[in-house]
Amino acid sequence: MNLLFVADPLEAFKAYKDTTFAMMREAASRGHTVWACEPADLVWRTGSRVVARRARAITPTGEAKAWFAVLQERELALADTDAVLMRKDPPFDSEYFYATHLLEQAEREGARVINRPRALRDHPEKLAIMEFADYIGPTLVTRDARAIRAFHDEHRDIILKPLDGMGGMGIFRVGPDGLNLGAITETLNRHGAVTVMAQKYLTEIVHGDKRVIVIDGEPVPYSLARIPQGSEIRGNLAVGGKGVAQPLSERDREIALGVGRVLAQRGIVFAGLDVIGDWLTEINVTSPTGFQEIAQQTGFDAARPFVDAVERVAAAPR
Repeated sequence: MNLLFVADPLEAFKAYKDTTFAMMREAASRGHTVWACEPADLVWRTGSRVVARRARAITPTGEAKAWFAVLQERELALADTDAVLMRKDPPFDSEYFYATHLLEQAEREGARVINRPRALRDHPEKLAIMEFADYIGPTLVTRDARAIRAFHDEHRDIILKPLDGMGGMGIFRVGPDGLNLGAITETLNRHGAVTVMAQKYLTEIVHGDKRVIVIDGEPVPYSLARIPQGSEIRGNLAVGGKGVAQPLSERDREIALGVGRVLAQRGIVFAGLDVIGDWLTEINVTSPTGFQEIAQQTGFDAARPFVDAVERVAAAPR
């Protein structure tokens, strides 16, 4: 098969921990041809198909610095591949949004895109949890400062965060004393111009913000608990959290199956669910990670069932 990965610049990959690298390595080990391009390489000309103007066929070398070798480089129509894997990291900005439209056009031309472009647009990673009320703690989405203050009055200890944040960016905790609630709200909602999310603070965060990986509706048997360090309230690895792989709890599995199978029906082949204690806090669909950390600590290589799923999608009747 020919698999095209739409991703960040290959030269910027940290191969020792990158999930996209793990996917590429597994695909190459099965004899598939791995192609790579960046979203900026996508081109749609009048009367033509969507192409990657600079697609590179690569082979993963496994070396720390020069982790890939280029076999060839050429223009490649997305519909001429067996599958296109959208692995561009957040943020989900206007350029990411436009890229999903180009990918959706490629779908109309016959390309198989994972995750489906429309599903990427329809599942904002923080807002998407609101559909699954049975699995989430008390949550409020609003731009109204009075509603936020009322939410704090009810729950006393809350988290505030922007809807477009990533890697723990812009997350604030406001305790029972309400200290700085007004200033934090103004910073995040820009005096009522921007919608934000408020959630009841979950004390179980001290045991980690668990990343539960779901592939084609089925959970990987291990999660990666991102545990806050020191005085930090955030477990994100990007801000110094410690990643510890652990078996799924019964509740983890319940959430993963309940949410994952709905997502799979909508074309989300790969999702990363964030779970604190017994509660879902975020659904990551753009470029979830965690494969390598789990594999290194448990021996379970999630890249294998992922490439199995890609092969099933590619083999399905068009």
